[in-house]
Amino acid sequence: MAISMTPRQRVAAALQGLAVDRVPFCFWHHFHPEGSGERLAAATLEFFHQKFDLDIIKIMPDLPYPEPAAQLVEADQVRMLPRLDLETPSFREQLHCIRLLRSQLGEEYPIILTLFSPLTYLLQFMGKQKALAEIRRNPQPIEEGLGTIAANLRQLMDAAISSGASGIFFSCMGATSADLTPDEYLQFGRPYDLEALDGAQTGWLNIVHIHAEPNQVNDEIHFDIFADYPVSAISWSDRLTGPGLSEAHELTDKCLMGGLAERGPLTHGSAVELENEILSAIAQTKGHHLILANGCSIPDDTPEEWLSTARTLVEKLS
Repeated sequence: MAISMTPRQRVAAALQGLAVDRVPFCFWHHFHPEGSGERLAAATLEFFHQKFDLDIIKIMPDLPYPEPAAQLVEADQVRMLPRLDLETPSFREQLHCIRLLRSQLGEEYPIILTLFSPLTYLLQFMGKQKALAEIRRNPQPIEEGLGTIAANLRQLMDAAISSGASGIFFSCMGATSADLTPDEYLQFGRPYDLEALDGAQTGWLNIVHIHAEPNQVNDEIHFDIFADYPVSAISWSDRLTGPGLSEAHELTDKCLMGGLAERGPLTHGSAVELENEILSAIAQTKGHHLILANGCSIPDDTPEEWLSTARTLVEKLS
C-alpha cells in the first residue's frame, strides 16, 4: 500500500516523474475580493483547502494588474505605460494574500500566484483585434511597452516568491494559429515572457499556461515555443486544442497539467463521463509527470456536486 503523501510531496514527485500515491489534482474558478488581499485569501483558503482539499492552492488573478487610465487605441500609447512598484495597490494586496495563506497553511501546501504575460495584458488593454493590428503596423513602441510590463512583473514575481509563493501560474494568450504566427510570438511574446519569469527563478512550482479561446474554431496553440520555458509544468486546454497529453509527452520532458475539459463533465457531470476523462488522462501519461486539472477556469457557478464527485473519483481511481 502506497504511503500517503502531503500535497507538497505529491506535486514535487509528479514534477520529477516519480511515483505518487495518487495523481495531484486541482481545479479553479474566479472570486470577487473587491480589491482586498485578505478577502481573496479567505475565499482561496475556503475553496481550495477547506472545501475540496486540493493539492495546489491557486491564487486567482482577481486583484488585477492596473489598467491604463485611458483606453489604448494606438501603438505609441503603449510606449508610455508606467513602471510600477510593490506599493501599487493590486501588487501590495496580492503579496498580502500570499503571506496570509502561507501563515495559515504552513509549508506542506503548494501556493501559486496567477499572473498573465505582458502580451496578454496588452491584448486586454487594447482589445485583441486592435492590439494585433497595432503590433503589425507599428511594432517598436509596442515592444517598449511590453518591456515595461515585463519589468513590473519580474519585480512582482520575485516578491511573490519571497512572500511564500511556491511559484507562478503564468497565463499566455496570443500563441495560437488564430492570433499570432510562431515567428510573431517569438518576437512579441517569448522575450517578454522570459524577462518576467526571471523574477520567479527561485520558485519550485512555476507553470506556464498556453491559452486558447474556446470559441475559436480550429485554433491550434504553438506548444513547441513553450517546451523549453524555465518552468516545471505546462498547462493548456488539451481537451480543446492539440496536442493531446500523450503527444505532449513526446514534445517536452516537463510535467503536464490538464486532462479535464473546463466546460465538460467537471462542470455538469455525469459521474461516468468524469471518470472516463480522469482515466483517459492517467492512461495517456501512465500517471507520471501529470497534474490533473481543468485546462482553463471553470464557470464560477459550476455546481459543487460535480467538483466533489471529481475529487472523490481522483482519490479512488489514481
